Amino acid sequence: MESLQSIYSKCEGHRSQFLERGRDSSRITIPTILPEEGKTSATRYPTPYQSIGARGVNNLSSALLLSLLPPNAPFFRLMVDEETKMELEAVDPRVITEVEKSLSKVERAVMDEIEVNGIRTGLFDALRHLIVTGNALLYFPEGGMMRVVHLDRYIVKRCPMGRVRMVIVKESVSPAMLPPELRGLAGEPSSDSYEDHLDMYTGMVTIDDKTIEVYQEIKGQIIESTRRQIPTEESPFIPLRMGRVDGEDYGRGYVEQYYGDLQSLEGLTRALVEGTAAASKLLFLVDPNGTTRARTLAESPNGAIREGSAGDVSVLQSQKAQDFSVALNTINKIEERLSYAFLLVEGSIRNADRVTAEEIRLVTQAIERQLGGIYSILSREFSLPLVRTVMRVMKKENKLPAVPEDKVKPTIITGIEALGRGNDLNRLDTFLSGIGQLLGPEALNQYVNFSEYLKRRALSLGVDVDGLIRTEEELQMQAMQEQEAMQQQMMMQQVAAASQQEQQIEQAQQTEEATE
Repeated sequence: MESLQSIYSKCEGHRSQFLERGRDSSRITIPTILPEEGKTSATRYPTPYQSIGARGVNNLSSALLLSLLPPNAPFFRLMVDEETKMELEAVDPRVITEVEKSLSKVERAVMDEIEVNGIRTGLFDALRHLIVTGNALLYFPEGGMMRVVHLDRYIVKRCPMGRVRMVIVKESVSPAMLPPELRGLAGEPSSDSYEDHLDMYTGMVTIDDKTIEVYQEIKGQIIESTRRQIPTEESPFIPLRMGRVDGEDYGRGYVEQYYGDLQSLEGLTRALVEGTAAASKLLFLVDPNGTTRARTLAESPNGAIREGSAGDVSVLQSQKAQDFSVALNTINKIEERLSYAFLLVEGSIRNADRVTAEEIRLVTQAIERQLGGIYSILSREFSLPLVRTVMRVMKKENKLPAVPEDKVKPTIITGIEALGRGNDLNRLDTFLSGIGQLLGPEALNQYVNFSEYLKRRALSLGVDVDGLIRTEEELQMQAMQEQEAMQQQMMMQQVAAASQQEQQIEQAQQTEEATE
């Protein structure tokens, strides 16, 4: 069996061209995303002369994050298959609502787990790498939080259909972090061969269409305690790509599509900055054959009176104003094109803790229009494996109730028309509004079960209605109590009326007796 280290070394050559393009894109936007090989903590990264590349990457990453993980609504739904739904409706149509309510609780629990584990923060880093380099690897280790592996630390192999067949991650570990039986691989501390760090390889290899094998290796020796065979859908790796090309194992970055504009903008901005600095330098020239002396001019304070001729002094000017104007116009045109490409003009995100559903919809529209469906592809390749992974971990930790996987499956809500359960809410309100306009308010009271409507509206908004909305039994009890209260009130009114009538009769008798 060939070692992971050997396979990794063979595949590095194929990855090198993607690394080179990624580093070129990183250098002109955010140099720290994918720096040159051999960097250290003391490395000083160059800063581009223009900032629109960095602004564009950060803005587009924020927009994608807002669309993929909406802060105020689940990005997925647990759907019951049609056969099971028909069976439940045959028993009682209201059962579907109760099932949907239970599944909504599971959705909120999964979303809370995502927020607690900091997946949102890791995803933002992954999105920046996707935009710049076109590739990022999400790694879910056993018993740990999600990690983002950069392109220079992993290799991936795919089948012609694009399915992942192999993933190998290379990372440096300290010998002190190894199990006791493996620490000898680092050598004795007193030996010259002792190493402060060792290269550890974590690999995922496909056995068949339904099974994969995951294990770790150090110096060609497999760590048997990490070796396990698991179903394909339980893979701890999610390799992401921004742009796909048939037959390629890696993706293409979004920045690569606009590299020409970014490079031109960088060159023009640098020339304009340096030229402006040179032009702004103030130099006075003194005629050597004139009566005015340069030393006298240099040493004279402001407002001093000196002998000389104004014609002997002149100011040196670059005479490049026209050239600067041409460069500035070109820069403005390039910046305008890049602003639309990176959503700096439209789809800007408000910096606030709570963002409305309308803002999410507008940003998503801008993403779909500008990126040509990349958002939808990314949401499916990332979101569905993420939901499955989080739910699998939560089930192992007994944080989720038992959900029949053969009848209930997660469905990612993507595109403009379906952002969270708000789409269901709009359809529901439109339906009721149409009935009211067509048949009138009386038809609503006659045909619509408003108790069921309130439950479905709450589900669409992701609101827990337990204890909030009265059940049918509670409504009946309330109606009975209101009826009893009305009866008691009527009896009291009758008693009061009779008492008042008796008082009136008594007063009349007293008045008659007094008159006699």
